[in-house]
Amino acid sequence: MEEKKRKQAGRKEHDKAAPTIVVVGSLNMDIVMESARAPEQGETLLGSGMHLLPGGKGANQALCAARLGATVSMIGAVGDDGFGAEMTDALEREGVDVSRVLRRAETPSGAASIWLAGGDNRILVYPGANGTLGAEDIAAPENVRLLQEADAVLIQLEIPLDAAVRAATIAREAGAIVVLNPAPAAELPEALLRGASVLTPNRGELAALAGAPTDGDAQLAAAARKLAAASGGAVVTTLGEAGALVLERQGGTPEAVPAAQAGPVVDTTGAGDCFSAALAVALARGSALPEAARYAACAAALAVTRLGAQGGMPAEAEVDRLYSAGLSGSASPADESGA
Repeated sequence: MEEKKRKQAGRKEHDKAAPTIVVVGSLNMDIVMESARAPEQGETLLGSGMHLLPGGKGANQALCAARLGATVSMIGAVGDDGFGAEMTDALEREGVDVSRVLRRAETPSGAASIWLAGGDNRILVYPGANGTLGAEDIAAPENVRLLQEADAVLIQLEIPLDAAVRAATIAREAGAIVVLNPAPAAELPEALLRGASVLTPNRGELAALAGAPTDGDAQLAAAARKLAAASGGAVVTTLGEAGALVLERQGGTPEAVPAAQAGPVVDTTGAGDCFSAALAVALARGSALPEAARYAACAAALAVTRLGAQGGMPAEAEVDRLYSAGLSGSASPADESGA
């Protein structure tokens, strides 16, 4: 309990390099195919481009947090294969600690097939080694230590739920901020909902989790309130080009956060991952949730102007500039820490 109080009181003392982030999640090799339009049922099209790009929601968020100045460790699993080596190498080059990424000799690395046209995407994911990450892996002493010492922990749902629950429980009990990105949408056990400080669903995921429509503004707000009541935490719903809706607590008033403008949209893959990672970094530095969401919106706006989930992740200085330019008279979340 004393450690929990110390961490909560000390977040405002961080300098720009100080936030410690642990990401528990997936690593996938993205196989990206570009075309002018989607093929119809039974139709074959010639694509205009093909790329092999390291991805996975967990790895994307880890890399983004590192580029935004956090000290990042990744907990996950890959196959003992070329894809696995390439994915961990990509994270290491960005300064992410991958010593807790397990290598599974018996299972290939996860992969995602991504069709891309006009900035929109459709994605089919094969979990591979990601599906072997269990609660017993999270409970390894070194992983427990990382989670207990983290300022913020990022979790997604491309890994088994028992692993996500164990990670959230350990981190929350130690006083860390737990940002749960509930994607892909799944029915969540109460322990995972209650273990999250902040949930970051998109509109469709919010509808699935709340069991309520989210078509209009009123329905969106009502669904966010319902999810906040179930979780006891905050809900930040990402809305793409419409920005985000921030609900800080059950019974609170939702606050709209507009999308930032950084240039033409090239690829939306990884935009939600960028938002969640930037939100966690800003919160770990002591920003209030609405300000953290504005910072995250700026990061996501920059990410979609480039090809590839990881290749598009912005640098800290870029996000700071866009944040300052878009919010006249407001300090960036990095400045709020006294840096």
